[in-house]
This record gives sequence, structure tokens and C-alpha cells, in this order.
Amino acid sequence: MTVTTSVLPMLLADVEVVSVERISPTFARVELGGPELAHFGVDGPRYDQRIKLVLPDPETGGMTSTEGADETWLATWLDRPASERGHMRTYTIRDVRGSGVQTTFVVDMVLHLEGDLVGPGSRWASTAAPGDRIVVLAPRRGFPYGGIEFDPTPGAELLLVGDETAVPAVCSVLEQLPDDARGTAFLEVPVAADVQDVRRPAGVEVVWLAREGAELGLGLHAAVVAHLGPVSISVAAATVEVAPDEVDPDLWETPTYSSSGEEVTDDAGGVGGTYAWIAGESTVVTGLRRHLVNELGFDRGRVAFMGYWRRGVAMRS
Repeated sequence: MTVTTSVLPMLLADVEVVSVERISPTFARVELGGPELAHFGVDGPRYDQRIKLVLPDPETGGMTSTEGADETWLATWLDRPASERGHMRTYTIRDVRGSGVQTTFVVDMVLHLEGDLVGPGSRWASTAAPGDRIVVLAPRRGFPYGGIEFDPTPGAELLLVGDETAVPAVCSVLEQLPDDARGTAFLEVPVAADVQDVRRPAGVEVVWLAREGAELGLGLHAAVVAHLGPVSISVAAATVEVAPDEVDPDLWETPTYSSSGEEVTDDAGGVGGTYAWIAGESTVVTGLRRHLVNELGFDRGRVAFMGYWRRGVAMRS
């Protein structure tokens, strides 16, 4: 008799913390391992590959189990109270180490967000230690998963922009770019001690902007506007003025998807030009989107704008 077992189209794996390193005041680098990660794989470069981590409830320690998981796992998980199932959050794979059953994921986690609620992800990362266990949802080799938004047109001049929540994704992209890539990355972090030494092609400049107590996003917005010029003095001097009701709570605009319901044609085509990838706090991203699309007339097929978080609002997943 032949016994067959179904394989989930994604990795749903219990993993263990292998190591934790405080790489700066704002970032903890967590390495996760488990034999199931041997089945991880994507078609092409990982770039800004997103994964889900299921973390224990900070009050009860409640955590989900993957034992006997099938296609109904997520719906069943959502039906349970968070105090029992834990909390799902989205992160970027910063690096993949090893191979086979020795494969590990490196995830850089932000320890706090200025003016934001301290969530379960930040709280868990601040106390994580080798041997702690969590659950990972990630791409399984041979199955479509999504979660990679970086997709520039051939030969494009790159513009990568992000705050601290997007630093892991941008650094991951930079390290995987071809040697002939050209462009600039602008990265805003809370303090100068958060600046990282990241590998990148010689033709890509990385500009680090440390807030040092200044308002979130002001320096980032000004630097990007100045970089993209020429613009009028009034536009160049403008601050990030976006009313709360102008911010899409699910802001996610790429050449293939629009959270606001805009028609998506993905018709950028051609080669060269500028490709922009911008992620971080939703209000700041909205301000930059307005400048690129409305003021400068960027083609929607050449930009990706992603709201990774929003000040004062607890992230859902």
C-alpha cells in the first residue's frame, strides 16, 4: 500500500533561534534554523523577499503549533484568540546561510519605532535568545509565493528609499544587484550608530540619513526631492504635509497591484529610465509618491510604494 501526504505550497515550519546579535541601537540580527528550511527556494534572486513570523503573545507566551497543519491552517489560526495563537508579523529575509538541513534565515528586526506602539515583534526581538522557538511562513521551492516587489526595468537607474523598517530589504537588494547596476539608495535611521556597512555595486551610492531626534521622514523626503530635481524652490522646500485621511491604510502600489484600486497596466516597457522602490512609514511614503507621480510624472510601471507601518497604529501582520 502506498501512503501519500500532501505538501503545503509554502513552508510552514517550527524554527529555533540559532543566534542573536545586537548590531546597532535599533537593530537585532536574529538567525533562525530548522530542518524544514532545506525546502526554501525562489525562482531567481530573493531581493526583498518577505516572510511571515508567528511570535508568542508577549503576555501569555501563547504560541501556535504547526503539527498536522494543512491548507486550513491559517483560517483555523485566525479563529483563535491572539493570547493562544501568538502574533503574525512580516519581515524580510536579510540573508540565507548554509544549505540543506543546515539552512538558516537571517532576519534584522527593528527594536522600536519612534512614536509607535511597541508591538509583539519589537518586544520579542529585544529579549530573543538562542533556543527560543517561533513559526516561519516562507516560500517553498517549486511553488509560487510572492513577496518580492523589487522588479526594475532593464538598465534602469535605481532609486531605493526607506526608513529603518525598510533597511533590511534595501540592504538585501543591494547585496544581490548585478555588478553593472547604477543608482542611489537613501536610508533614514534613528541615530548615526545605526549606519551599516553594506556590500553594493560600485555604481550604486548609499546615502545614510540619521534623524538624531528630528521628525521622522523630513530629511528623507528632502534628500529624495533634491536628488530627483530640478524642481521649483517651493517644491524643494516643502515638508511632508499629508493629511491623515489622505493615507491609504493598506498603502501598497506596485506595477502589478494597487491597494487604492487604481487600474494597473504594467506597461512601463523599454529600457533605461529610473525605477523607484520606496518603503517605510505610510505617511512619508505617501508624500514621496505624490511628488514622484504628481509632480514629476513618474510612470506607474516604474515605481513601487509600500507602507510597511504607520505611526500610532499597531501593525496587523
